[in-house]
Amino acid sequence: MERSPRITHLSWGRMEVEGIGEGKDFKLYPGGGRAWDWNEYGTRHDPGIRPEDTRELLDHGATVVVLSEGMDRRLKTMPETLALLAEKGVEVRVAPTPEAVELYNSLAAAGPVGGLFHSTC
Repeated sequence: MERSPRITHLSWGRMEVEGIGEGKDFKLYPGGGRAWDWNEYGTRHDPGIRPEDTRELLDHGATVVVLSEGMDRRLKTMPETLALLAEKGVEVRVAPTPEAVELYNSLAAAGPVGGLFHSTC
């Protein structure tokens, strides 16, 4: 099983991920990740993270998913997203971004974790 990349830096509006580089928002999963483009599925702070945003994490084998709420907890998660993950038997953790990054990094050392990270708001 490929491991999930570690987040090596977090500050307002900026993250660094090993093997991927720097950016503002990221989708990370076992074996890699990429910038998280909110326009891809029409994601907004409210109603929040959409089910479609998480499918790529599942497709790459994540059995635990960490969803960040943003630095100021302004990013919500749609109930449909949580329902999809529960239906797939995936453990979900939701936390403000600084806590989400710490949690994700500790889980990444142990197994196949995915995450969605927003570095502002």
